[in-house]
Amino acid sequence: MSLTGIVRPLFAKRWRELEKHNSQGEQLQREVLKRLLAKAKDTEYGRSHLFAATKNYDDFVRNTPVNTYEELKGDIDRMRHGEADILWPGCVKWYAKSSGTTNDKSKFIPVSPDGLKHVHYKGGADVVTFYLRNNPQSRMFDGKGLILGGSHAPNYNLPGTLVGDLSAILIENINPVVNLVRVPSKQTALLSDFEVKRDRIAREAMNKNVTNLSGVPSWMLSVLNRVMELSGKTHLEEVWPNLEVFFHGGVAFTPYREQYEALITSPKMHYMETYNASEGFFGIQDDPADKSMLLMLDYDVFYEFQEMGTDTIVPLWGVEPGKNYAMLISTSCGLWRYMIGDTVKFTSTNPYKFIISGRTKSFINAFGEELIVDNAEQGLKYACEKTGAQVLEYTAAPVFMDQNAKCRHQWLIEFSKAPASIEQFADILDRKLQELNSDYEAKRYKDITLQHLEIIPARPNLFNDWLKSRGKLGGQHKVPRLSNSRTQLEELLILNER
Repeated sequence: MSLTGIVRPLFAKRWRELEKHNSQGEQLQREVLKRLLAKAKDTEYGRSHLFAATKNYDDFVRNTPVNTYEELKGDIDRMRHGEADILWPGCVKWYAKSSGTTNDKSKFIPVSPDGLKHVHYKGGADVVTFYLRNNPQSRMFDGKGLILGGSHAPNYNLPGTLVGDLSAILIENINPVVNLVRVPSKQTALLSDFEVKRDRIAREAMNKNVTNLSGVPSWMLSVLNRVMELSGKTHLEEVWPNLEVFFHGGVAFTPYREQYEALITSPKMHYMETYNASEGFFGIQDDPADKSMLLMLDYDVFYEFQEMGTDTIVPLWGVEPGKNYAMLISTSCGLWRYMIGDTVKFTSTNPYKFIISGRTKSFINAFGEELIVDNAEQGLKYACEKTGAQVLEYTAAPVFMDQNAKCRHQWLIEFSKAPASIEQFADILDRKLQELNSDYEAKRYKDITLQHLEIIPARPNLFNDWLKSRGKLGGQHKVPRLSNSRTQLEELLILNER
């Protein structure tokens, strides 16, 4: 029997537990809230917000304010300096370094032992559970998993406590048994220089029997392209004939799918999306025929949702399909009613399934058009299908009104395969965005408010050079997609001329 065949029964019990997601969502979430409050009632935050006296969700809302990073920053900094029992019981030694706020370059998200076990690692195990359920012929454990990771560094020089990419924290704390079925080596995986790491990963992995990939699509594609350069092969299955699945997350897969399908032509290849952020593991694509993800309801994460454009916040059992919500979380890492910054739309409430629609701050609404990332991804996919183009990276921002009240959206796009006509691509994209977004369509009406969008082709490696200049090349760092501000776009445009 294969190793996968031996391992598979270990996941069978969890298959049965996960069936509760189909009909017991509210009950699962109420139990999570009760568990979190009981565990944290004697922390400083728990005492200040009456966790011991909080009996239900209504009490929780009454006693606990909505928080952004700014509200919790002071407490988190005290935790980073070694203080215990602040937001979560005990000392928290790990902090996931995430993209910053208006006032800070970086956020430092606490990652407690409970959060590692009951959120992040539980999510990773469930990804495998769903995959094995959906693919009874899988042999993924008979080879190696290529897992990309970031790097970490000392935290205020305190012994035994570190800050870094979430992926680095997960690799540093992973069960040693897992290292037997993964590449690259831990030493290589945690290198901080992505360009050096990319080459080492490719060299370490190319002669192994790699059956599965895990990572951010953009960075994984960079590694795979290096594997192809070193191997001299045409398609990736010539290097790894038993490759069967890519577990991806971090950024939308849509702009990269065509490039992966050109690189990996094997009909047995699978793609599975996950929603694993620095703040927690939230969703898994449980059905390969459905692009939405199942919201994971029995981890140490309690969810709330604020309808975009309103002050209305509801628990899971109050959401409606099709509405755009900002997501709030309370977790065993000490985040309480925390506004994560992502927006989601539910496609179903039985079970609770959703898509990531964008970011609360990653949109363009300079003229009332309310363009979100989900619109942009769908529009670009359509334009690529119609023109044969392939988009590697992109960002967009508004060009504000001039003296003639003219304004437009400006898109900077790095193509891996450019369209024959940029103008045609822009026209198709513009028309598709109008079809997808009624506000955008209204503002585009007869070019009265918003003129036709503009596309500026980016030189090769522009976005990587920009990330490198900011010390953010590799790991889980991402290119901001949409912004109301031109600051980042202007930086990129200057770099594009060099």
